[in-house]
Amino acid sequence: MKIGIVGCGNVGSASAYACALRGVGTSLTLIDHNHALAVAQAEDILHATPFAKSMPVSAGTYDDLDGAGIVMISAGVNQKPGETRLDLLKRNADIFATIIPEIIRAAPGCILLIASNPVDVMTHWSVKMAVKHGFAPERIIGSGTILDTARFRTLIARQAQVSSHSVHAHVIGEHGDSEVLHWSKAHIASNNIDDFGAQTGRVFTPEIRAEIDQSVRRAAYRIIQGKGATWYGIGAGMARIARAITENENAILTCCAPVQSIVGVDDVTLSLPRIIAAQGIVSTLMPSLSETEEQQLQKSATILKSAINDLPSL
Repeated sequence: MKIGIVGCGNVGSASAYACALRGVGTSLTLIDHNHALAVAQAEDILHATPFAKSMPVSAGTYDDLDGAGIVMISAGVNQKPGETRLDLLKRNADIFATIIPEIIRAAPGCILLIASNPVDVMTHWSVKMAVKHGFAPERIIGSGTILDTARFRTLIARQAQVSSHSVHAHVIGEHGDSEVLHWSKAHIASNNIDDFGAQTGRVFTPEIRAEIDQSVRRAAYRIIQGKGATWYGIGAGMARIARAITENENAILTCCAPVQSIVGVDDVTLSLPRIIAAQGIVSTLMPSLSETEEQQLQKSATILKSAINDLPSL
């Protein structure tokens, strides 16, 4: 399956690189308003393919997206130190107003994967715009909290001293400050967190949980302060979503998409566990939440709804 990447900065190039290394897709086409950047990124990634999967990697224009099965969008302005993802809203909405129609014109049968921040709101914006052009909403997927979930599992695994592949835990809601760490259903293999701690002595005390919560919730801010932006983690996450599509996996991933109503909030886009396959989003799973988690999710949904209400009219 041909994959296009629109926006060849840190996130777009990391997404393309991750696809090349993991062998996701049959070819990569990179597009950027700075064509020289797209050319340079494509050449650099192409030179890595002898060490991974051999595939064509080239720069192009929107017309070169013809036949693409997946188009990733990572275009937009970067998050500044101290700036929340929601602060990016108005700056990125205008960019998407130009990008989305061009992609749909060139690749009407593709699945759109959105990585640009604030990703929940930009995904909502993309769906509303694409539907006006006859595009099916289930074919638009935001990266959402796929990276936050990976961070959560990594930190649980480190505390438990097990492989992160053996940890089953999700982050839902906003990809940002109000995200909800779903502790009540977190498991290591077949054991919940408390049972695991009782058996191994690696207990998740309230203090440890609070430390993990802050480490997950503030990860982007720490990384941005240190190097200006995050890209490796989300690049790998985008490649993971793309693989679920190209391999028709029916994989459960925490991606963002619109929901009609959730915890009393209507028409909002946020992350929930979703089954992803060749046709895009197959279905959405509503997790069983504790009373506190439900309150947290309602707060997160309300914050996102407020931001969505600030979107320019289509």
